Amino acid sequence: MSTAPVARSRALTRVLRNALFLSSLCVPLAIGSGQSGNAVRYSDSGPEPMLEQVFRQIERKRLDLALEQVDALLHIWPNFRLAHLIRGDLLMARASALTTIGNAPNAPAERLADLRDEAIARIRAYRDKPPVDRVPRYLMQLPADQRHALVVDARRSRLYLYENVDGKPRFVADWYVSHGRLGIEKMREGDKKTPLGVYQVTGFLPPEKLTDFYGAGALPINYPNAWDRKQGRNGHGIWLHGVPSDTFSRPPRASDGCVVLANPDFQALNGYVQGAPVPVVISDQVEWLTLDDWQAERAEFNRALEQWRVDWESRDTDRLLSHYSPQFSADGKNFDAFAKNKREVNAAKKWIKVGVRNLSTFRNPGRDHLVVVTFEQDYRSDNLSNVMRKQQYWQKENGRWRIVFEGSA
Repeated sequence: MSTAPVARSRALTRVLRNALFLSSLCVPLAIGSGQSGNAVRYSDSGPEPMLEQVFRQIERKRLDLALEQVDALLHIWPNFRLAHLIRGDLLMARASALTTIGNAPNAPAERLADLRDEAIARIRAYRDKPPVDRVPRYLMQLPADQRHALVVDARRSRLYLYENVDGKPRFVADWYVSHGRLGIEKMREGDKKTPLGVYQVTGFLPPEKLTDFYGAGALPINYPNAWDRKQGRNGHGIWLHGVPSDTFSRPPRASDGCVVLANPDFQALNGYVQGAPVPVVISDQVEWLTLDDWQAERAEFNRALEQWRVDWESRDTDRLLSHYSPQFSADGKNFDAFAKNKREVNAAKKWIKVGVRNLSTFRNPGRDHLVVVTFEQDYRSDNLSNVMRKQQYWQKENGRWRIVFEGSA
């Protein structure tokens, strides 16, 4: 028997190993217990499981079987360009050894590089999944009426959907996404970056109200948020949305700042979200915690928040002000103006009661070490009573949580 097919198979396997880091990414599939005893898997929707089998067959030198599986994949998603590229490689591997993924002659180098990046992102996400018994650090506390939360991991090109189950985030699904072509941490209009922070879906735009560019629809988010504006960040029109009808997916870094999903994935996501005000945490790389560590971190912060509430009720202004950073600002007031006002107000009170309801706390990703707190504040005193939605940003300073910004939510 000729050794040429074996040699070509080995060459293609070597190419895939080098490009996809297959040897370092081979890890068991993460499985955990879901509702009603159903298995819960990360990265189990979309083409990743089928891509994984294609690459496995290539590793085993079963190129004909790999080709059959690529054809099956294309039968489901006929406009999946990455699968077409792999199919072309497999066909060419019958005649000659390949030197790289995407061996098509005269193909634009930039387009091939984009497809290679997509292959790496998808297979990494499938093979190197976060442990099922861990949760994103950022989802510290969801209020009882908040059903879902979204977490975007830009480095993994992945969006994770969580459900609020008795106050704890439970994994539901995840999908491949694209983000800003120049990275994340958006600062200004037109910088082609995706924001970094804690945001909220503000509604749903159906496809009939949009151009074909947005595909199956869009979920706008509230960038810039209060903290962005305080930091001087600007821009607008940051959405989660689909892709044009002739496109299956886009490269990992391909948008002008939005988070982009394949149309079937966007439809699946919107089936859960449906335009509701769902929190969206966008991170560079998700930090994962065990439930014990997550609960401990949440409890530590909640103690600080509760002490702030108790000290406000005490009418001891010095104790209350100890919870605020010297860099604090709100409603155009700096810390000194805020402190002066609090001393005057408290001096005129005989008693104060402060209630905190429907509390949500999210750790802000990034270097600022912020926690975003939103709640319904029920304030009562001998001469004034009101109820308002309040939002605060707390920052750790010298080992202690302090408020750096607050306002109405």
